[in-house]
Amino acid sequence: MTYVQEWKAFDVTVADGVAEVTLIGPGKGNAMGPDFWSELVPLFGALDVDGDVRAVVLTGSGKNFSYGLDLPAMAGDFGKVLADNAKARPRTEFHDTIKRMQAGINAVADCRKPVIAAVAGWCIGGGVDLITAADIRLASADAKFSVREVRVAIVADMGSLARLGGIIGEGHLRELAFTGKDIDVTRAEKIGLVNEVFADGEAVLAAARAAAREIADLPPLVVQGTKTVLDHSRRATVEDSLRYVAAWNAAFLPSEDLTEAITATFEKRPPNFQGK
Repeated sequence: MTYVQEWKAFDVTVADGVAEVTLIGPGKGNAMGPDFWSELVPLFGALDVDGDVRAVVLTGSGKNFSYGLDLPAMAGDFGKVLADNAKARPRTEFHDTIKRMQAGINAVADCRKPVIAAVAGWCIGGGVDLITAADIRLASADAKFSVREVRVAIVADMGSLARLGGIIGEGHLRELAFTGKDIDVTRAEKIGLVNEVFADGEAVLAAARAAAREIADLPPLVVQGTKTVLDHSRRATVEDSLRYVAAWNAAFLPSEDLTEAITATFEKRPPNFQGK
């Protein structure tokens, strides 16, 4: 059947037990703007309870998976807390915003149906947060990854710092998080960020569909139970990390460096960070 709900940031279909969720923007490179963050919870909540869904394929439209957070579109959410001498109320409201955004990525991780990410092209910042919430990650030969938040004066707060260590190990996580460097798919496969690499975007999507088909043909309650058990020991640690970073960013994220990062993005120039 076709998923009839209209979404602004996603194209969603369900057929033969497999849901396919495609990021469609509207920001360039499927950047994650307000619609993305508001729709993730109801979308994956619906997939979680849909008896016709046994596995989910998550992919991006066009040449790239996602450029990550759409800073220009989300600038309004940062505005009040970036104001001079921001007091308790704007910081509390910003903390609530972080928690709402975290809930979107959590909805992907908490979906009882296994989620398979098919990544082609760039997967940056929030894109990495999103695929770390998936159960299986497949990539095309042109895929590139970056935990880039540090480069825009943000402590990553949507789940990469909480989940990536369990996927790639602490040493690799710290290198990527401290530097914001870009890595190609060869490095990503070597450190375990992706399970397997395919020739191009079409091939990786076909592989993700095949994996989802294989899962969907198995006893659904047993598959869901297996995912629940695998997630059990990690859930408390992830939740604790997310609570901590939300409080940290509400207190310490406002800075001249963040204002400079947003300004530089609008002006399309390199930022000049001063540690203020």
